[in-house]
Amino acid sequence: MQPHVDVESSVQLRLVVADADAVPLPVSLRYSASDPYAVRAVFSGDGMEVEWVFARELLRTGLASPVGDGDVHVWPSWGTGRELLMISLTSPDGQAVLEATADDVRSFLDRTAAVVPDGDESAYLDLDAALTRLLS
Repeated sequence: MQPHVDVESSVQLRLVVADADAVPLPVSLRYSASDPYAVRAVFSGDGMEVEWVFARELLRTGLASPVGDGDVHVWPSWGTGRELLMISLTSPDGQAVLEATADDVRSFLDRTAAVVPDGDESAYLDLDAALTRLLS
């Protein structure tokens, strides 16, 4: 069961490709107060959807400094003359490095903070419902 979406934003990411121009990659960022620590990035194309779930705080921290462990790493970049957020995703199928305009991600995060203020996530977490989802 997918949580109700409180904030959704279409963001244009770019897939960084060695020795070529970055490839545009539309993504839908989704946030729900019913899962207050998580952001869902939904990639759509060719009739399929691929969803990555990671911590909202990871994106917020990554706007200012490198952060991440495991499959998701995020860091700021200013090398192109504009402020970017770089996102590295690793799976058994390979690795992708994505770039997003930092203002787009910051705007999305600010909208999520209007729903659940940063640091107040635990007040919105329904542990009984979370346990039920995990055990079902």
